[in-house]
Amino acid sequence: MDMQLQRLVIQDIDKVGGDNQLTFMDYVNDLYKFYKVAENERRPRDYIHSQVHLSSKMQAILVDWIIEVHDEFDLMPETLYLTAYIIDRYLTKQLVLRRELQLVGVSALLIACKYEEVMFPQVRDLVCITDNAYSRKQILRMEKAILNRLGWNLTVPTPYVFLARFAMAASYFNLKNYWEMMNMVSFFAELALMQYALVPSKPSMVAAAAVYAARLTLKKTDPWTRTLKHYTGFTESQLIYSAKILVTAHSTAPQSKLQVVYKKYSSKKLGGVALRPPAINFK
Repeated sequence: MDMQLQRLVIQDIDKVGGDNQLTFMDYVNDLYKFYKVAENERRPRDYIHSQVHLSSKMQAILVDWIIEVHDEFDLMPETLYLTAYIIDRYLTKQLVLRRELQLVGVSALLIACKYEEVMFPQVRDLVCITDNAYSRKQILRMEKAILNRLGWNLTVPTPYVFLARFAMAASYFNLKNYWEMMNMVSFFAELALMQYALVPSKPSMVAAAAVYAARLTLKKTDPWTRTLKHYTGFTESQLIYSAKILVTAHSTAPQSKLQVVYKKYSSKKLGGVALRPPAINFK
């Protein structure tokens, strides 16, 4: 299919599954409609002004550290995004002292691990990674406090549930292009976790903005196709603000003090996508 026709036609990204029942083609669209409704419930809000002891910079430092720990323990991607959600949701609802912020982070990671992982770090491992700043008892007490404050509601769509589907809509099933796109999208999605301005945003919008920023960075001829508009539910104009935040984060990453995501996605294993020149052709 030529490029001009690709721009005009909405691709059926589900037909690639064929008769494979594991791809649940019969109800995948209903599932994502549900996610779109569910993401509006229990979202974090703009909390930093009510957190008198904290700043947006502290939130970014904490998440940068969480991403490093997550990588060190080789945990599932779902665990990272759920951890970030738990942190932001708890800070939305509860005043936290500066000295307790890392405790909130490590306890949120423990909760997310128990929810998502089969094998997960023991509490003693988490005590160790905080350089014994907190005891086992403190971590378990904070774990309970977080769960009670959140009403034990942890089944939420994070940006991660949208990333693979949106990246599929962006790459038209070419395997080489898909993995390049997926790595680039994942890079922007992890950068997004440290951008406080995006905390109140819908997870699907954050995922879509990551795809848009990725396509701009990879210099795609048409950065936002009808297929992407159809499957994400967002127009190009709706994503420009969020994507600019992500592209700016990319452009400043080499000089930033928070290097974890940049170094991670500069590796050959992940295609060195962070080393690509930042996008500049915004409308």
